[in-house]
Amino acid sequence: MNSKTAYRTLQKDKILETLKQREGQHLTAMDIYRMLKNKGVKVGLTTVYRHLERLMAEGQVVKSIVDENTPACFEYCSDEEHDHHHDSCYHCKCVRCGRLVHIHCDDVSKLEQHIREEHGFYVDPHRTVFFGLCE
Repeated sequence: MNSKTAYRTLQKDKILETLKQREGQHLTAMDIYRMLKNKGVKVGLTTVYRHLERLMAEGQVVKSIVDENTPACFEYCSDEEHDHHHDSCYHCKCVRCGRLVHIHCDDVSKLEQHIREEHGFYVDPHRTVFFGLCE
């Protein structure tokens, strides 16, 4: 293995480590880039994006797009969480602080089922966002 390949693997590992350390939080690529730079990791923003795409393809990271005004967020997710996240995961976004919360709730899933069965409309839970105020 040449040193260039090992360096890229190190960067990917550092990106994944950063996401794992903040499990349950949503981080933008810029957040991750800044955190790594602050730790002295030599990485470019384009490299962060490239490795995030690879981590998503491997099922280790989930990408959330809330709206056209908010950068995409990334979150580490274990195999079990990944399977659950892809079932029905909704998001709540605080309009005051911008906090983003995943909602895995049977009642919301029942609403999705009701809309499908009674109204013939299929809701995409990955693109459905409830806007409001957090505590």
